[in-house]
Amino acid sequence: MRIAIAGASGMLGRAASGHLSRAGHQVLALVRREPTGPDERSWQPDAGRISGPGLADVDAVVNLSGAGIADARWSDRRKELLRSSRLNTTTTLVAALEPDGRCRRFINASATGFYGDTGETVVDERTRQGTGFLAELVADWEQAAHAAPVPTAFLRTGQVLSRNGGFLGKQRLLFQLGLGGRIGSGRQFLSWIHLDDHVRALTHLLTATLTGPVNLVAPHPVTNAAFTEAFAHSLQRPAVLPMPLFAVRMLFGSEMVDEALLSGTRVQPRRLLDDGFEFKHPGLAGALADLART
Repeated sequence: MRIAIAGASGMLGRAASGHLSRAGHQVLALVRREPTGPDERSWQPDAGRISGPGLADVDAVVNLSGAGIADARWSDRRKELLRSSRLNTTTTLVAALEPDGRCRRFINASATGFYGDTGETVVDERTRQGTGFLAELVADWEQAAHAAPVPTAFLRTGQVLSRNGGFLGKQRLLFQLGLGGRIGSGRQFLSWIHLDDHVRALTHLLTATLTGPVNLVAPHPVTNAAFTEAFAHSLQRPAVLPMPLFAVRMLFGSEMVDEALLSGTRVQPRRLLDDGFEFKHPGLAGALADLART
């Protein structure tokens, strides 16, 4: 297959591009600069433009674009960037797709933030939208992708675990220094997925018939306290002191802390499992052990 990827320079995009290329697919990266070779194509999503021939020469499109949710304080300007970096890219790609064209599959990023704070309740793709900024953002994001004239799947992704960057990268130094700890009570659930399983699931969905929301999370979510203990153990470090919330709130603001750090979502990958997908890293301890290997 010839597959166009938006967001190919990010952690997920780089992993997906490498995995798909090794599997024999041809990857075309959409870039916001001058292309440096035939495997790149320039686009300007804020202006709604993709250089010729647009998406007419690809079999599938994968959109992994979007500014980092927890990378900065949620000011009004930051919230607008979180929205525009998702909605503008999605609407530009959707507008470039033709119902009778060569492209027959659109895979658009999404997030488990759709469900909001669900406490200990187990949720899956049948669960309704939650409340809060993140839930509204994800719902609008999926609605933009829903307008695509080709079969479309939304990747409701949890926290992605990788050796470099991502969810672990933001915390690794603190844990290595023995300063990592649970957040708040630690009872909030964390739905996670190993990076390898994320790209394997994405590849699976490129040829599957599933459309609509698909949860990209491992089948065994854990509490924040359990994650803290497991991550510290994998680094052979203690994790005794809880994170000082007053300091985090000062840095990032209460809204982001409440929605992105203190809320919990206990998500199940029901549709992936029903479709026969097998996780290589279904449990947290095994996933962390794999990531700890050099």
